[in-house]
Amino acid sequence: MARKTKTLCFSLCNLGIAFTCNAQQPPPPLSPSPALIEHNLVNVGMIYPPLLQEIRYATMCNFTGQVLYPFPTAFVHRDVAAALQKVQKELKAEGLCLKIFDGYRPFSVQTKMWMRLSDERYVSDPNRSKGKHTRGTAVDVTLVDRMGNQLKMPTGYDDFSDKAHRFSSKWTTEERANSLKLEAAMKRHNFIPFPFEWWHYDYTGWENYPPLDISFESLARGVRTTVPAQ
Repeated sequence: MARKTKTLCFSLCNLGIAFTCNAQQPPPPLSPSPALIEHNLVNVGMIYPPLLQEIRYATMCNFTGQVLYPFPTAFVHRDVAAALQKVQKELKAEGLCLKIFDGYRPFSVQTKMWMRLSDERYVSDPNRSKGKHTRGTAVDVTLVDRMGNQLKMPTGYDDFSDKAHRFSSKWTTEERANSLKLEAAMKRHNFIPFPFEWWHYDYTGWENYPPLDISFESLARGVRTTVPAQ
């Protein structure tokens, strides 16, 4: 009888251990959701004197061959818009104007571009810097006259040859003069010229602005908050 009791106790103990091991563990705590922030992106159409817009990424006429934006509008951070307005006022006195090709670019679009062209001279790696256009702090611009005719520049937009580089020796005298005129006006208002693309300028302190992935559609609807791109 004593032997049977010991055997029964041992079996129950084993079962108890099994029950303990198989008991459902509490779920891990949920990570806090990213906080909503004011994106402070504005339509460049608010700038006066107005910029000429040629938004290539709303068409198939770009290096990806795909339509990346739902409609042809440029957005920038409001700090950038204020600086561009100063550039515009200065250029107007000379009978000139900025034409903008691109401003804010959603992080998801930046990722698509990187998959198409993984060369940091021309497309920021979203896995490293998360981009500059994604913050609304980078603009792609050129100069036009009062009739909207583009001044002669070293290359066309999104030309990924070494002639597009600012230190290229292949520029003509006219191309260099026009590019330097644009560069001087942008630098006077806190824009930094990008070395590999004569058209690309970053607003000073761009790294202090959060990368974003808010859609153009949301911006057009007037949505004012979003979460930073992860």
